[in-house]
Amino acid sequence: MFNHDERFAYDKMFGKKKGSADEKNGTASKKISILFVDETNDLQSQIAEYFLNEFYHNVYDIRSAGPKYDCVDCELVAVMYQNGYDIRRATSKDFNANNMIPYDYVIFLQKATYDRIHEIIPHKGKQILKDFGSRADLKATDDASLAACYIELVERVRTWIKETFSSPDDLEKLVI
Repeated sequence: MFNHDERFAYDKMFGKKKGSADEKNGTASKKISILFVDETNDLQSQIAEYFLNEFYHNVYDIRSAGPKYDCVDCELVAVMYQNGYDIRRATSKDFNANNMIPYDYVIFLQKATYDRIHEIIPHKGKQILKDFGSRADLKATDDASLAACYIELVERVRTWIKETFSSPDDLEKLVI
């Protein structure tokens, strides 16, 4: 028998087994599909995808991408790992990635990206904007203050995810 973490890893890798107890009991429900977007899918969207998977993977089908892709921010990976959040396997994806599907909600995490592409984004879905800024907004003078900026960003995103997604019905109120 799987423990919670093993079940989550198995389901994430292979999907839910057809004919599961939930399906047989008639309690299986469609997950709400979410796409988090930032410019290069390297910072805010990675944090949001991680925490939504951690907190509510049984409610949401979660992806992240950007109009462009780059490496996931290395400092972010290190700071999150040092604080107990492991995103070392995260990869940056653009809108051409094979895992793109129709989404219930497309959530922009940078206003500049929203302003530039919200009318032409290839993935239709109700749009939400929650601006967490960009890496350029991090005001740091040395490595220690940069790490503190990352920790503050991670905690802001974590708190927003935990509060905002706890009630799926409330997402409709955030649609712009």
